[in-house]
Amino acid sequence: MAASLVTDTPPRFRSLAKQHAQRVPQPSDIIASSFTSPIDALYLAAIFDPIFTASYPHNRQLQKITLFGAIMRAFSVPQEHPPPNVRLTTIRDLLRENPNRVIVVFPECTTTNGRGILPFSPSLLSAPAGSKIFPVSLRYTPGDVTTAAPGLYWTFLWNILSKPTHCIRVRIAEVVYNVSSTSSSKLDGMSVCGEIEGVATGTETSTSANGRLGSVMTIEEKKVLEKVGEALARLGRVKRVGLGVKEKVEYVEVWKASQRR
Repeated sequence: MAASLVTDTPPRFRSLAKQHAQRVPQPSDIIASSFTSPIDALYLAAIFDPIFTASYPHNRQLQKITLFGAIMRAFSVPQEHPPPNVRLTTIRDLLRENPNRVIVVFPECTTTNGRGILPFSPSLLSAPAGSKIFPVSLRYTPGDVTTAAPGLYWTFLWNILSKPTHCIRVRIAEVVYNVSSTSSSKLDGMSVCGEIEGVATGTETSTSANGRLGSVMTIEEKKVLEKVGEALARLGRVKRVGLGVKEKVEYVEVWKASQRR
């Protein structure tokens, strides 16, 4: 039985080509998308033809990936740190190299079941101050095509093919700007040893496991991520949770052990 996907979007978003440029992502804009299913990447690719990226919890840099790579990450075990020898970049560099493309960021770093928004990676803070960040929420009815647990290839295929239709509800929030870009750029590329204290700038600091200032954020930077996170939570009508990639990795290990019994 073949399944079809029906996009259930508000009327003003059903014909994106006719919309005002300020309301939907355009080339050189950034999409901060929810991440629940491999269909997310397929939908975004079909509508926006973007460049996909992979983010990590403790790193301002991100990894440029293909559409296939974005799809496979929806089935993969979450990664707290980038693999060795992987080339990392920033949103600023990607926009400079690809001025005619949209950049997609999955700031939660891993998939969820669509019932909560995870803490964000600081990778969004590498966006230039003038670039538009569009929070985009994708939700599914029925919600059985989410891949919160890794490796469920056959379960996903069965769920999507066993029903005649799956509806995608797409919501796009108002533009968010990285007003902290100037202070953020001063921290990029720096390395630390030991513990650092923020002095006279309101900076809250913590050293990531790979020795980079990935988690060092000023108050302004935290406000930017908070604004995007609140927008995604409001669009998806869900709550923000404090459990991140590390906690999900631990959960996956317990889940795998229970599956082997």
